[in-house]
Amino acid sequence: MLLSPILTFLVSLFFLSFSVAADYYEATCSNMVPLKHRSDRISITDFGAVGDGRILNTKAFRAAVYRIQHLRRRGGTVLYVPPGVYLTESFNLTSHMTLYLAAGAVIKATQELGNWPLIAPLPSYGRGRELPGGRYMSFIHGDGLDDVIITGENGTIDGQGDVWWNMWRKRTLQFTRPGLVEFINSKNIIISNVIFKNSPFWNIHPVYCSNVVVRFVTILAPRDSPNTDGIDPDSSSNVCIEDSYISTGDDLVAVKSGWDEYGIAYGRPSYGITIRRITGSSPFAGIAIGSETSGGVENVLAEHINLFNMGVGINIKTNTGRGGLINNITVAHVYVENARQGIKIAGDVGGHPDDKFNPNALPVVKGVTIRNVWGVKVNQAGLIHGLKKSPFSDVCLSDINFHGMRGPRSPSWKCSDVFGFAHQVSPWPCSQLSSQEPGSCVI
Repeated sequence: MLLSPILTFLVSLFFLSFSVAADYYEATCSNMVPLKHRSDRISITDFGAVGDGRILNTKAFRAAVYRIQHLRRRGGTVLYVPPGVYLTESFNLTSHMTLYLAAGAVIKATQELGNWPLIAPLPSYGRGRELPGGRYMSFIHGDGLDDVIITGENGTIDGQGDVWWNMWRKRTLQFTRPGLVEFINSKNIIISNVIFKNSPFWNIHPVYCSNVVVRFVTILAPRDSPNTDGIDPDSSSNVCIEDSYISTGDDLVAVKSGWDEYGIAYGRPSYGITIRRITGSSPFAGIAIGSETSGGVENVLAEHINLFNMGVGINIKTNTGRGGLINNITVAHVYVENARQGIKIAGDVGGHPDDKFNPNALPVVKGVTIRNVWGVKVNQAGLIHGLKKSPFSDVCLSDINFHGMRGPRSPSWKCSDVFGFAHQVSPWPCSQLSSQEPGSCVI
């Protein structure tokens, strides 16, 4: 029996929807770092740790990592953290280990800060990000490592950051606050199935790293917590960020590559960054590039992003004195609800580490494609503010719709010193973006 035209259409629509959904969920970059099985397994309780939330377990964590580092079991070792609240000072990880948090396990940072280690500033920053001099080591730290996994059954790493936030507010900090997890000069890193909360500063910070996967994580901090970025790949390559929920006090994901003359001299770009299926909320940006981009940022793909109660949906930010090339950035399939601005691309954002920056070191921003964006309750559709001596070029917007707070009136755009194209954008953007022409960048 022949199907009716309507039934044929509905069946086709079903299979098309199924195909789109399958593509949505199956597309992944997480296989860039294979998940290794480790047969050697130890528990933090084997080293005397007590999960009562009161006893300090620093010695236990450091002893367990020492054992893994020096016994070097074939294939590495799993450090198992059973249910309980394990209070500890900061500690280092080592290569070929898995830090595994069971359901109900919490690794909690002490708020007694007298013994918190100080480490040197990152060479691409030249000083601490907040203050001159060194910086406090991240709560969980790794330097020069290979083959490290932080995973589990959605256990929690809690930075108890409010004491640090209050010091920042009162301006009593002596050095830059610690992050929650930082890897430096490391490779083959997997972070998955863990809850990160209340970081003193940036949450997850891979810097000078390659082959990094962050997937199935939840990152939480109050909206008023200062500088609690979710995930900040920094002068790093081949980074995969997928399938995560982030609600913090600063950018959800921010790609960086060094700060002014220090980042220019260090010269290590971020490239090969994929960001996919992120949902979140922040008073700042959802997907950000910058503002520290002096080493350059290239080949970034962010897609299937859902943003709620945002400051800015998509934000590319740099400044005079930064230098650096920002090129081949694609952001697609984004939903934004209740935001101050939908899109912001600006060359006048962010401070300087000192007065030694070169004002003639101008960033170059080109090859930015933003498409398939839908926004509701957006106060202003977009702002693109390039530099007179270095206009932004090849900025391509397509299939973008922003709707305002009240009624049918649409929010506006503001633009300067930019060249590019626009296709099916509502409200229609600024005159500097010409209507779509054959052979331009819309796919």
